[in-house]
Amino acid sequence: MESATQNDGRTGGRIVPLLLGVVPFSQIPLDAYTPGLPQMVTDLAADPAVMQNTVTAYMLGMSLALVPVGMAADALGRRRVLLAGLAVLVIMSIACALVTSAPLLLAFRFVQGIGGCTCLVISYAVAADCFRGRELMAVSGLLGAAWGLAPVLAPAAGGFIVELTSWRGVFIVIAAAATVVAVVVAFLLPETLPAERRAPFDPRRTLAIIAGALARPQFLPFVLVFAAAASAQLVFGVVAPFFYQTGLGFSAAAYGLIALGLGGVNLAGELSCSHFARSVAARPLGFSALVLFVAGALVLTVTGMTSGLSFGAVTLGGALVLAGCGVLCPMMYGMALGLFERDHGVIGGLISAICYLAVSGAMAVAAVLPETTQAPVGWLYLGLSALAGVLLALSLPASRPATHDQRETTTP
Repeated sequence: MESATQNDGRTGGRIVPLLLGVVPFSQIPLDAYTPGLPQMVTDLAADPAVMQNTVTAYMLGMSLALVPVGMAADALGRRRVLLAGLAVLVIMSIACALVTSAPLLLAFRFVQGIGGCTCLVISYAVAADCFRGRELMAVSGLLGAAWGLAPVLAPAAGGFIVELTSWRGVFIVIAAAATVVAVVVAFLLPETLPAERRAPFDPRRTLAIIAGALARPQFLPFVLVFAAAASAQLVFGVVAPFFYQTGLGFSAAAYGLIALGLGGVNLAGELSCSHFARSVAARPLGFSALVLFVAGALVLTVTGMTSGLSFGAVTLGGALVLAGCGVLCPMMYGMALGLFERDHGVIGGLISAICYLAVSGAMAVAAVLPETTQAPVGWLYLGLSALAGVLLALSLPASRPATHDQRETTTP
């Protein structure tokens, strides 16, 4: 199998479409079944908070596996680790479809998250193997857009699958789709990490890499902004079914169409990041996205406190939040990963692990928030946006282009 390098632009160009098909499978298992959450509460005789925590269980599995998966990818190569992760994803999706109790579902979702995390870590590691500087930022934006397709299409498709079959059918479809992706990867994705650039398993070296990354002045702020934006984005995907279906009386299929529209707004933000990364300075790009984030949080908070749950308020507030987060997520991930010349598996795993641990905490908070109005979620978003604003002010360059601080050199 040929090895793609940063100096082989043609191979890198062929790889990008493959990565665009792989990266959503870290997110699809998170979003596709959410229209079925109310039905799952009834079928499994579980509390709504327990069913919402099936999302948290998946994310905890991701969080705890991200760094080990990155280590394995740096030591063994990208392809074999990705294929192993996809196999776990397929098996656990089938197990979730057959489950008969909530505790067992929580356990299977945790392991499913371990499989799903490989799709995220390996996709960005392969991109960093093949691209640097402005190109890495642009490709990160495209990967973010593909990742953002999950909240666009998965809930919409999941809503119709739930209507036609049940929530169990959603997991069967996930298993089938992941199987197709695994076959494509096995035949078409080259190994992008040559043997001479692989790092042997060495816990002390890994700890040194992590310590060095955390010591970089810009790294942790970039990652924490990514975590705040991703938390807001994913929390909305969990609470929205209860707002629209339980609170406002929409069917699962109708909610899927609403989620399609809201996800389209998020996708527009992801694509905007890819488009403007080459030409707009980091500070105005980041703070423009933050303005949308804050505006959406204010809409949710104020309307929730004054007029209660309403379709227009939830939809407008959610759209503004998702648009802002759509820009911030790939921007911050790309800037953090682009600070490093090598060890992209471990670094990408560290970035994602910090992010998803934060998201898991936000999900746990969201699971206990009252859902009679959108105000509690709005307050959560205001806190996250305030944190993001402080970190952006401290870390983003004042006048340089968004990727100027990314190294333009290639690594042999």
